[in-house]
Amino acid sequence: MKHTTLMRALVSSGALTLSLGGAAYAAPCRPANPCAPRTGSSRMNPCAAKNPCAATNPCAAAMVKMDIKGVMRPANYRPYRGKQADLIARGKQLFGDTALSSNGLSCNTCHNNNNNGAFQDSFAQPYPHRVQMTHERANVKAVHLDEMVQFCMVVPMAAKPLPWSGKDLAALTAYTASLQKGFMAGVNPCAAKNPCAARNPCAAANPCAPQRH
Repeated sequence: MKHTTLMRALVSSGALTLSLGGAAYAAPCRPANPCAPRTGSSRMNPCAAKNPCAATNPCAAAMVKMDIKGVMRPANYRPYRGKQADLIARGKQLFGDTALSSNGLSCNTCHNNNNNGAFQDSFAQPYPHRVQMTHERANVKAVHLDEMVQFCMVVPMAAKPLPWSGKDLAALTAYTASLQKGFMAGVNPCAAKNPCAARNPCAAANPCAPQRH
């Protein structure tokens, strides 16, 4: 009786397997870890399923690419010519004109006269240069200033590009160029001529250096 009780205890604990009539009977064991890897397509690990929270973050999606048709300089481009002072004055008016957009924005909405108009540091560079927005939206390596005006017309302001030979584009370009000059002088102190850039007096030929004849 004691032996029988001991055997049952061993079988119950999994320490002993009984073989009866050629068939092995394993002792009952603890339930398998549902998160443990399993083999067979019908017994896939339920914890290995795709995490529903791992879906692509809509905010992390790549920025939607834009069609650059109409925003890059056309062939044989001839911009409008006029007096610079008149163009700048006209451009200043247009800069705050919401009628240019289809969504109530103006150039001044993003680039007001406070804090240097919220331009990025690259605005201090001579055009053409790389602009983050145009690079991300259209993979454009570098843009001219008038092309940048056209990009802003299409992307933030949701409007059509301005006529390339028209006065309005020339005016906005001229006025933005005037803002760029103020930006360069007001933000980048190194944009001014370096007073230390004068010729180094020590760069003169060393009088002790051997002379060639």
